[in-house]
Amino acid sequence: MEILKKPVLTEKASILTEKSNRYAFKVDHRANKIEIKAAVEQMFGVNVESVNTMVITGKTKSRYTKAGNVTGRAPKYKKAIITLKDGETIDFYSTI
Repeated sequence: MEILKKPVLTEKASILTEKSNRYAFKVDHRANKIEIKAAVEQMFGVNVESVNTMVITGKTKSRYTKAGNVTGRAPKYKKAIITLKDGETIDFYSTI
């Protein structure tokens, strides 16, 4: 099971990073906080202070087609907010 799927690189997440040394990740919906902490520490070589998780429900989407209005839902996902110890950072762009 791949625990960390991808980082969340939104404007809100970058403000969180700048102000309080916190990073957001999309994670596997079966992963718990202990597994997420271990995965981040092993992948990036940092010390994690705390992990907060939340399940984000998918937005409803609709579009107009020849067949009329088609409505659906974006998939839900689990998001983890990782707080690192003071003085530590994660550089997402160094591995590209």
